[in-house]
Amino acid sequence: MRPAVSSPATAGASSSRTATRTRTAAVAGIALAAALAGCSTAAGGPVETPSPTASAGDDAGYPVTVDNCGTPVTVTAPPQRIVTVKSSATETVLALGLGDHLVGTAFSDGPLPAELAAAGEDVPVLAERVPSYEVVLEAEPDVVFAGWESVFAADGAGERGTLADLGIASYVAPAACKEPAYQPNPLTFDDVFAQISEAGALLGAPAAAEALVAEQRARLAAVEPSDSGLSALWYSSGSETPYVGAGIGAPQMVLQAAGLSNVAADVADTWSSLSWEAVADRDPDVIVLVDSSWNTAEHKKEVLADNPTTAQLAAVKAERYVVVPFPASEAGVRSVDAVVSIVDQVAAFAPEAGGAETP
Repeated sequence: MRPAVSSPATAGASSSRTATRTRTAAVAGIALAAALAGCSTAAGGPVETPSPTASAGDDAGYPVTVDNCGTPVTVTAPPQRIVTVKSSATETVLALGLGDHLVGTAFSDGPLPAELAAAGEDVPVLAERVPSYEVVLEAEPDVVFAGWESVFAADGAGERGTLADLGIASYVAPAACKEPAYQPNPLTFDDVFAQISEAGALLGAPAAAEALVAEQRARLAAVEPSDSGLSALWYSSGSETPYVGAGIGAPQMVLQAAGLSNVAADVADTWSSLSWEAVADRDPDVIVLVDSSWNTAEHKKEVLADNPTTAQLAAVKAERYVVVPFPASEAGVRSVDAVVSIVDQVAAFAPEAGGAETP
């Protein structure tokens, strides 16, 4: 039995079978239209997989309805076919023990952590970035789980209402909600843990989610934040103008838990553009480099060293860099790992930096 998205929470097997037939017909119709038109569509630290392993086969607790970034989503049975877009979504599904239900992933920001690599190695890759609506339909998912709201667009994986009409649930990591009524402000670790629990309930792995949350809470409680008093810039992407971690999102949450002060904490956003001149004025003691497959930490080092404005910064001269994998920079199952890693990396040069300028 496949779950269906519906207005009433009591939708059952009949609507699910109808949705599946409609979905298949939609794929066939898209393929026929493409053929007639003569065109084609191209297709950090440890994360422990909790025990017991989820089976996503027990209907107990269903239907499940959530208000997801302002979109009501109802799932009537544990999803058997899941598509993920963005590494943070993929890693959540794998950490919940649901790798066997992944029928496709897209927009990987970097390699999986070693603890999840085996579970994800055979999952089909649907696209390097956001998959098209047609590619999503061909995978015949019950649920599409995305790390960004922008994934669900007509020129992307499909609009949420359109997918729902075909019996496909859409779910966005709640930390990524952009509407003020739904955006965590500021994001906290309680929000992250609630997100994991909600994903577990929706995807059929509530026990695995609770075990994972308990393990992560314990690891976070064991962290000894840096007492160095150092300030940090969270450099996510950009060359001419950097895109940095601002004051209400995951970067601020992680830096605060690690004992560092964010030089862009006064910017009321999750991430934001910030001029290099503003960065130089704020003169961070440490620079966090987000390492992604499409914008590596090594490239960022070159940008900082080659830019006359930043080349004179003490942090750049002394190469006081902390590297965080991109998937760990977004709220999810690697957020605690990011804190632990930053504390360990800062400890290596904190006495040298001392929260003061380097002569």
